[in-house]
Amino acid sequence: MPVKVIVDKRERNGALLDGLKSRGAEIAFETLHVGDYVASDRICIERKTISDFESSIMSGRLFEQLERLREHYDFPILVLEGDRGEARLDRNVINGTIVSVYVDYSIPVMISEGPSDTADIIFNIAKREQNCAVREPSLKGAARAHTPEQFKEYIVGNLPGVGPKLARSLLKHFGTVKGIANAKVEELMEVEKIGKKKAERIHEVLGEEYIYVE
Repeated sequence: MPVKVIVDKRERNGALLDGLKSRGAEIAFETLHVGDYVASDRICIERKTISDFESSIMSGRLFEQLERLREHYDFPILVLEGDRGEARLDRNVINGTIVSVYVDYSIPVMISEGPSDTADIIFNIAKREQNCAVREPSLKGAARAHTPEQFKEYIVGNLPGVGPKLARSLLKHFGTVKGIANAKVEELMEVEKIGKKKAERIHEVLGEEYIYVE
């Protein structure tokens, strides 16, 4: 069986993709809402060059991205690619952020020398996952819904900024999908890890009129 890897459509590093293909990976391009590479139903990989990493630290996007990864996948991984000696930020800032990724988000950081090294890391992770069990890549990292409870978790888990864990928290708090749909912004914010911005977005999506465009 070929090793399958789902790659975000915006990820176009030719050397890395060629490296995956040369190792025998079967690549499928999809629009990923989180991460850059999906290796199985539980592992999603965020790839950042040193420059990307620094920019995401300075803009504040990094920890938002990590939170979304944790919400959607059980074992997210961050691959940091490039020469850390070329970093613009102080070494203590870089090291402190890496420690925070480990400690605060329980996300391992794998250091890569370049695109070929990154391709090797991604391929071997996907190969191990898919050889050890039936763990083909999944965009959401969630099992296919079968029971009524799983269907409810699947519906809520596809709301913006909501993954499997947060979906369960919302359902436990409100009891039903209808209860979530009828909740006010302030009521949604009573659920842990739902701030005002996320609550407003959920409320907007569930409450606004559907407009069909052909």
